[in-house]
Amino acid sequence: MVLIPLSISIAQLSDSLASSLKIETRSFQLEKRTITLNSITNIPQKIDPLATEINYTLLGGIGVGVFGSAYGIMVYQQNAWWKEQRVKFRILNDWEYALWIDKIGHFYGTALIAHGFSAALEGANVQAEANTWYSSALALSFQLFVEVQDGFGPQWGFSPGDATCDLLGASYPVLQYYYPYLNNFKFKFSYYPADLNKVNEVSGQTHIIIDDYAGQKFWFSMQLKNMLPQKVAEYWPACLCIAVGMGVKNLDGSGGGQRDFYLALDFDAETIPLYGKYWQFVKNTLNYFHFPMPGIRLTHNVVFFGLTY
Repeated sequence: MVLIPLSISIAQLSDSLASSLKIETRSFQLEKRTITLNSITNIPQKIDPLATEINYTLLGGIGVGVFGSAYGIMVYQQNAWWKEQRVKFRILNDWEYALWIDKIGHFYGTALIAHGFSAALEGANVQAEANTWYSSALALSFQLFVEVQDGFGPQWGFSPGDATCDLLGASYPVLQYYYPYLNNFKFKFSYYPADLNKVNEVSGQTHIIIDDYAGQKFWFSMQLKNMLPQKVAEYWPACLCIAVGMGVKNLDGSGGGQRDFYLALDFDAETIPLYGKYWQFVKNTLNYFHFPMPGIRLTHNVVFFGLTY
């Protein structure tokens, strides 16, 4: 009489175990469905359960704002450089123009424009990978449009060097997306007026910030905490970076002038303890600029120490 309930208990236990295994199997299968492989890196990536649909209304408003701004810039440049002076399209190789500060500016400027497009597309819920490609393509398209227009200017021409640096600047955010280690290296800009509002001897137009080359400096900033050996990195402040910079002065319009080089501390705005989409955008944007920090300037084989900006 005792064996009967025992056998029933074993059967119940067996059914319960089987049912549990089925539940586990279904749970595993469900988890498998939430994982996909990145088509380029083959790294497993979970689908974001909080992802939302694209906000087409916002996307349309962003598009109107962006293209309106682009049109305004185009009108300014036409009035400043191209109006009533158009000539036959020509190509002008100007690799040595402004001692390369102009070429670095094209790289940096295109990357900065891509950053602006990226923030706008992110606000409209465009998926990260598509966002990276679209924002970089839009930035490159705008810069190349300007280059083509320069090709019709009497004092200018389509510059292969400028276009190459535009392409490299648009490519860098894409490379950072697929190779996150590159986020330890950032290109930054600082400015202190030198020739602002003076007349440009080449174009005859008044200098503005984008062509006040003597007032510009460009920086290559490195986040050392993520690059140093672990035993050293644990003592290195996360907010502190090292940057190498370059500036120019005494430009004569014919390729002559002087380069100055800098080595300075730099601040990583990503470490500011403010969170959320808005603050993340602010911090990312601040990381495109180098603020006054202690450093050294090397010029004519002489080294100066002080604040560099």
